[in-house]
Amino acid sequence: MKCLDKGLVFWLTGLSGSGKTTIGNLVKERLRKEGYKAEIIDGDWFRQNIDQNAGYTKEERRKHLIRVANFVKILARNGVITICSFVSPYEDVRNEVKNIIKSEADFYLIYVKCDLEECIKRDPKGLYKKALKGEIKNFTGIDDPYEEPKEYDLLLDTVNNSIEENVNKLYEFINKKINEK
Repeated sequence: MKCLDKGLVFWLTGLSGSGKTTIGNLVKERLRKEGYKAEIIDGDWFRQNIDQNAGYTKEERRKHLIRVANFVKILARNGVITICSFVSPYEDVRNEVKNIIKSEADFYLIYVKCDLEECIKRDPKGLYKKALKGEIKNFTGIDDPYEEPKEYDLLLDTVNNSIEENVNKLYEFINKKINEK
């Protein structure tokens, strides 16, 4: 297993249903096949296993993502290539997360861009349907904002590009960063 001296963190942000976790999982598997220590930390997994009481107000999301950042920092400290898949809807909180992680690892913000209409059409978990009926409160894109990143290191457009194209693009970006180390 190839372990880096200092891990790399690739933070995928975008609306629910944009393709973050799908792309992240496929890239993680490619990296593992090449012998790298690689992990994906997904919002659903983290809430289910680490932070079960995390809420959805802006301040609750902020606290949740700070916990995630500190958790990820430990993986990075141990040379793990970490792909994070979180809606992380607020610009100021993403910057806070970046600053926490940068104390231990290189941090790259990946914007997984998909317009709201397409995410609602995809709705893999049925969450938009529930949010539109008012059954879920503070749902990003419906009654809570998603602030598109002003700056990012890589854009993955999941409306105009296939999953394979986006996986290849992220994989090549990560490989470039590994080779720069």
